[in-house]
Amino acid sequence: MSSPKPSTIRVGHRYRANRLDGPYDAIVIGSGIGGLTTAACMSKLGRKVVVFEQHYTAGGFTHSYDRNGYEWDVGVHYIGDVGADHTLTKRLFDHITDGQLKWAPMDSHFDRIFIGERHVDLVAGPDNFKAELKKAFPGEEQAIDTYLDYLKQVARAMPGLVIGKVLPDLAAGPLRKLVNRTAPSFLNRPTREVLEGLTSNQELIAVLTGQWGDNGLPPAESSFIIHALIARHYLYGGYYPIGGASEMARTIIPVIQQSGGEVFTYADVSEILIEKGKAVGVRMADGEEVRAPLVISNAGVFNTFEKLLPETAPQRDFYQQKLKTVERSMASNCLYIGLQDTAENLELPRTNYWIYPGADYEKQLSDFMAAPDETDIPLTYISFPSAKDPSFTERYPGRATIEIVAPGPYEWYRDWADKTWGKRGEEYEAKKEAYAQRLLAKLYEKFPHLEGKVDYYELSTPLSTDYFCRYSKGEIYGLNHTPSRFEQDWLKPKTRIPGLYLTGQDVMTCGVAGAMIGGLLATIAVSGFKGLPLAKRMFVG
Repeated sequence: MSSPKPSTIRVGHRYRANRLDGPYDAIVIGSGIGGLTTAACMSKLGRKVVVFEQHYTAGGFTHSYDRNGYEWDVGVHYIGDVGADHTLTKRLFDHITDGQLKWAPMDSHFDRIFIGERHVDLVAGPDNFKAELKKAFPGEEQAIDTYLDYLKQVARAMPGLVIGKVLPDLAAGPLRKLVNRTAPSFLNRPTREVLEGLTSNQELIAVLTGQWGDNGLPPAESSFIIHALIARHYLYGGYYPIGGASEMARTIIPVIQQSGGEVFTYADVSEILIEKGKAVGVRMADGEEVRAPLVISNAGVFNTFEKLLPETAPQRDFYQQKLKTVERSMASNCLYIGLQDTAENLELPRTNYWIYPGADYEKQLSDFMAAPDETDIPLTYISFPSAKDPSFTERYPGRATIEIVAPGPYEWYRDWADKTWGKRGEEYEAKKEAYAQRLLAKLYEKFPHLEGKVDYYELSTPLSTDYFCRYSKGEIYGLNHTPSRFEQDWLKPKTRIPGLYLTGQDVMTCGVAGAMIGGLLATIAVSGFKGLPLAKRMFVG
């Protein structure tokens, strides 16, 4: 079979200093979904915004790439809450894309959780979700009903937490106290602690927390806030963007351009310009200075305050201390697989597979980190993007793709961190190959008919995440979502430096939807009263 023509997935315009068309109302550093959301929302308010992205394509963790006649997403494995027009996620996507981004539903059993030899499906729709769990765990009906009620209670408490991110400090303090008084006592407790208050059935807890890879912390360490938000997000099923993950940036960029803005790639920001204590623009890697009254960083708090903020900047010491109160999230390896046949012929599902050796997630993870070569992989996530995207066969005839994600600490690869991407040597490649074979074995355990059908595969490591997305330790979710993280009142769009704002997943929570909410909050923070009608449309309708 001849190879299909590669699609060269490059979204955005290549940066050249002579292509700048200032003055701009705002500069956004980084084109992840948070930065794109802020830029598009501000464009809707008539602001001219320029977005600078150091990678060759826009989108951050929502970008796609192609190689050897295949295409893969790097972070958009599925999205929830876009199946109905009234949800916040769907409204926000429609707002920033002018309704151009379309969605395909996954199978009704969108997530399949394997605990050893047993598996339980998470099924779309609250009633179906409960029914499937009750069938799998007879006698646990009350615990399951209470669990769903807990998810509702967290959802009701969130508006107060969200609004507190954009209120002035004098108002945010009293609101925080009010939220703390009225919120359920379990709101920001460790997830495992909350669930063990409902049931002693560890397999049920394992199934309920089987999506912990979506935030990167096992249930004993994560806040119940992030667990509940993710569980609620997918309660009505999973969806995939038609045309692949790169359609997100592709449909958002025209909205940014409507008010004269632009998204530049190969646009490396080296420093935020600070004059008289205020952010006034950025210095590019080529020495060009671009000025604007607003600088909005989607680079994450560690990059923003450690790398981009000059050492002489006011409040730098304050933020250096604050960075000690948060931790970088987990790093991972991802195996990208190509097969020379269609997803239909290969019987690939539109269901994600979460594979665990047993129910004790924390012990399995700890044992693996201590002795990775002698211990079973504690979490293996398998996604089938070509099956989820109905346009894939038309774009890549006779081809199919699979992605497998598993833990991969940065420390494993530290020795090669100073080597050039793609030229790290035989020892590094051998280490990758050994892990790739272990992940392929996991795939063949569940899909034995695929053995011998794999045409191409490559493994990315945390060093790839650093190289392409500038997360220096390979962290895929920004900050760890511990209870302590949700107590940090400095994690909000407006910084202590006039003119400097934050957007993206470090503002509120991780994931595409969380980063988008961060993008909306940043818009409200910089636009003041102008942004309030926008917020009302998004949150109320």
